[in-house]
Amino acid sequence: MKTVIIGATTNPSRYAFLAANMLDEAHFDFVPVGIKQGEVLDKEILDLRTKPHIDDVHTVTLYIGPQNQPEWYEYILSLNPKRIIFNPGTENPEFMAMAQKQGVEVEAACTLVLIRTNSYSE
Repeated sequence: MKTVIIGATTNPSRYAFLAANMLDEAHFDFVPVGIKQGEVLDKEILDLRTKPHIDDVHTVTLYIGPQNQPEWYEYILSLNPKRIIFNPGTENPEFMAMAQKQGVEVEAACTLVLIRTNSYSE
């Protein structure tokens, strides 16, 4: 089960960074994608602006605010995720409706809580 973290960062005080750590500790494969350069747990943060191709995506977990999402709608949906998690502060009714229309499961939830409560997997 592969998770793409949109809004990945090397800043240890950010939730996207904590999510990467928790996904790793829970043995979930993840791909960090963002506009910040660097590494998270020895994984290179892929540059969101290049819209990197990623295969076999199960979940996209969002850590970018709704105001910054529109330019990435098409790219995120092109990853063909089975679900998109809208973490607190990223909820976006427009994008949620678009994703659902394409058959993507949408969750307004906290990735960290889902992992902690063993509710993360499919």
